[in-house]
Amino acid sequence: MNFKLNFILSSLVFLLFFSCKSTSQVVKKSIVPSIYTNIHVDEEGKLYLEKDGKKIYETISNPDYTLSNMKGNPKGTAKGIAFDFGIPDFEGTLYFGFIPFKDSKHALPVYFKRPSTISKGKTNLNIKQLAGAYDMIDWEDNKKGTLGYRVVNNKGAILYDGIVSFNATENGFEVANGVIEGPFVNLLKSDGVTISLETNVIATAKISVDSKEYSSVNSKHHEIQIADLEADTEYPYSITVGNNTQNYSFKTAHKLGARKPFTFAYASDSRNGKGGGERNVYGANFYIMKKIMALATHENIKFLQFSGDLINGYLSNIDEMNLQYANWKRAIEPFAHYFPVYVSMGNHEALNRVFKGEKEKYGTSVDRFPFETESAEVIFANNFVNPTNGPISEDGATYDPNKKEIDFPPYKENVFYYTYDNVAVVVMNSNYLYAPSTRQIPLTSGGLHAYIMDQQFSWVSETISKLENDPTIDHIFITEHTPFFPNGGHVSDDMWYNGNNTPRSWVAGKGLEKGIIERRDQLLDLFVNKSKKVIAILTGDEHNYAKTEIGPETNIYPENYKPEKIKLNRTIYQINNGAAGAPYYAQEKTPWSEKATGFTTQNALVLFHVNAKTIEVEVINPDTLEKFDGYKLR
Repeated sequence: MNFKLNFILSSLVFLLFFSCKSTSQVVKKSIVPSIYTNIHVDEEGKLYLEKDGKKIYETISNPDYTLSNMKGNPKGTAKGIAFDFGIPDFEGTLYFGFIPFKDSKHALPVYFKRPSTISKGKTNLNIKQLAGAYDMIDWEDNKKGTLGYRVVNNKGAILYDGIVSFNATENGFEVANGVIEGPFVNLLKSDGVTISLETNVIATAKISVDSKEYSSVNSKHHEIQIADLEADTEYPYSITVGNNTQNYSFKTAHKLGARKPFTFAYASDSRNGKGGGERNVYGANFYIMKKIMALATHENIKFLQFSGDLINGYLSNIDEMNLQYANWKRAIEPFAHYFPVYVSMGNHEALNRVFKGEKEKYGTSVDRFPFETESAEVIFANNFVNPTNGPISEDGATYDPNKKEIDFPPYKENVFYYTYDNVAVVVMNSNYLYAPSTRQIPLTSGGLHAYIMDQQFSWVSETISKLENDPTIDHIFITEHTPFFPNGGHVSDDMWYNGNNTPRSWVAGKGLEKGIIERRDQLLDLFVNKSKKVIAILTGDEHNYAKTEIGPETNIYPENYKPEKIKLNRTIYQINNGAAGAPYYAQEKTPWSEKATGFTTQNALVLFHVNAKTIEVEVINPDTLEKFDGYKLR
């Protein structure tokens, strides 16, 4: 009898313990994905890496600057707006000025001659001094306006560009409901578009298009779908939040297979550069990105593909990551009101959990988890609006350790494809589940830089087959961040690793079946031998421009390569343009060097002029407007 009673009581205690969500030990242990190895949680709920018989605890990041504090929590005052950055020892300068929407299609702040000093993390912006001869937006008559402000620290580093709208009242000024990011044109189609924007508070955003009104309510992040439009038609649109209205326009896409002339552009790698000023606005090369967007606008492009390393990244704090993304979006914003910019992930979009020992320089890093809320992939998707027609994740692959649970990060909005007229662009993620500490991947498991895992590969294969059989599509472009054939800066990795096939992604303590060069070859076989429409692979990672011929005469193997080799039956091209502002890489010697032409470290924008079955390419330096390469692609 005592035995039965003890058993029942023990069972009840067991059930209560494991059903109690407030028990930090249980909750913490459940967040370590089963695909990782040697990462554990101690009795206090702290994560650690077991390495060489030692416990190396997670390094917790407490960055100086995040998006939340750089916004400055603006509040109205009798004379203007007060900012509190929440950093008691923060000293710097706040530059500010009106944004003259009525004067410019691509309105930017016009900064006032006297900035405001930030002392002990606070400052007061005096709007009253912007009266009379300085009132170029008529705020005195309209009793409202919008300001742009730039936060700079005491070392002169630019940290953030913000936007704040205000109302002028009898008692002074108040912060008004308004747009603080965007609007951006996304997911352009022949019969519709999605407009996205951020507001400073939970609010209603209204869009007026073609005498119809669309709205998004009770949100800060707004994605508004516009439908039932005519193809290849320009539509003015207005955005209204509170009592503030902005006016822009977009042009719908050609009908699929119309085969009308159009131009699109390509670039990558705009993480912060050297030289000071706007070349580093906390993680982004603001200067070159604005130049790229201005040139793209001048060339009347229909869309821009940007494939990775938008920002400096390699962070472990989500709010700091959001700050860098916000800065990049602010750089493109004045131009992206009008045409879509499709973005994909590079290695610098890495958001990690880091385990660093006392004498280690870099430590060991893995993709941040829980995957569904904190992974690099999810935070990227939260910041951008991309198609959702890609694969789900690597769940279900033969190496999935638990097919009943979600074990991998999502592919949502980081692997996808889109079309315009007779062109399709297939976007891959070659930094999925990315574990930056390459040598430690067998210890922790994780994704290898440049590796395409099985489920993504299967989706790409199915997508290419679908597009091959689509009569409206003549040209397929593949894009991923990492080159198949690196020429300068990443010969020791990318899809080459100095000719070493051993590196690969690991899952649950086991290396995947195919090495990096074998997986490269499978993709080449798909794109070259099994496709007639794939015309080029658009890559970055290497901070330079080069065109590499990929064909039967290209030497693609190291000496004494043992695995099975493939033979290519036609020629396509790798067009590498990682020259959007990141620090440069010079050319290195490779087996295919004689097939690489046009190599330069100039900043570059690649323009594809599509005219039915032919494509002409121009490569232009957006800073100097020098054209330094041009050729017929097909």
